Amino acid sequence: MKKIDDLRIAWLFPSLQGASYWHPVLSEFTKTFNQTIVYTGQWPGFASGFEKSFQVEVVGKVKFIEVADSTSYVPNFTYASPKIVSYLLQFKPDVIFTSSFSIWTLLALLLKFLGRWKVVITYDGCSPTYDYRNSRFRLFFRRLMTRWADAFITNSKAGKAYLTEVLRADERKVFAQPYEVPDPEAMKVSSEIDQNILKYQKPIFLFVGQLIYRKGLQYLIEACASLKAQGVSDYTVLILGTGPQQQEFQSLSQSYGLEACVQWIGQISYEQLSTYFINADVFVLPTLEDTWGMVILEAMGFGKPVLCSKWAGAAEMVVEDVNGYIFDPYQPEVLSNLMKKFVKDIGLSRQMGEKSRQIIAPHTPNAVTDFLTKVIRSVSLYKEVIS
Repeated sequence: MKKIDDLRIAWLFPSLQGASYWHPVLSEFTKTFNQTIVYTGQWPGFASGFEKSFQVEVVGKVKFIEVADSTSYVPNFTYASPKIVSYLLQFKPDVIFTSSFSIWTLLALLLKFLGRWKVVITYDGCSPTYDYRNSRFRLFFRRLMTRWADAFITNSKAGKAYLTEVLRADERKVFAQPYEVPDPEAMKVSSEIDQNILKYQKPIFLFVGQLIYRKGLQYLIEACASLKAQGVSDYTVLILGTGPQQQEFQSLSQSYGLEACVQWIGQISYEQLSTYFINADVFVLPTLEDTWGMVILEAMGFGKPVLCSKWAGAAEMVVEDVNGYIFDPYQPEVLSNLMKKFVKDIGLSRQMGEKSRQIIAPHTPNAVTDFLTKVIRSVSLYKEVIS
């Protein structure tokens, strides 16, 4: 039998676009499992500081079939090249980590007896449209694939509940622990400081994400309008990101007369994010649906308190009234009252931010590697591992 660190590991990501946060984890993982190959159909290149720290092979091209409803996850369907089969048969992995219930996951499962590999499905977390609870067709195939899989990993307790209660996975095969985690030190690679940040009215509330309906930005703007109605204007909201609803959101902000409070920064590189995290006081995520929400953990890594939507999977990382608050984005007046707490108490953000740093501290790429090693042992050595 092979030693655990001699195993050949394959990671299947149909797309790694916008997933630079994976690079520290994959880099650390490869130090233990040096026979690891990451396969993807969309590769934007290595994040700064992680050049060639793990092996990547691009397989074919990815096609996205989008849905009209921008409030839900898009693209709704991802087509990835079936050429992945020949790559896997040539590599002969012992264990495959594959992203959710994608085409590549299905192919890996169909060929597992031929390839003699074990398949671990990664499921970020649950959310209404991502889970397809109302689709009999989707649930049928997901439950079928669940029966064939050897194990599952998920970031959240909610993700584990979905896998075991809805898809009927064996609870002994489901491992729940945050594996999409930040590396704040790795993010601190930019020496450039946007001097404009120093000019903004404190406290600074930071939003990072796509400018689409699903991210709930319209409700953050309405919360700011509520603050204005209460005579509160001594703060700034910085909006980082772009998207199809950008002009609509900006027009809404202007209609409320929020030009002085709400600032639109636009798209910035992953390497530049650290500047904004460091100089912000509070992070805000008003999302209407997110399976996880890595930006929450990144903000915590930089020692920031979090105002987190109840519909984000990463809300499990927020301890109410300790390192932030959880709110319903459909009630913007509640969010405005929470924002006002930080406006009126200048020391609150530092106090809660330190708690965020303490809560996130154990969740490192090294800890993720230890977690994944337990999962690998559970499927490769045919015995139960208690995490």
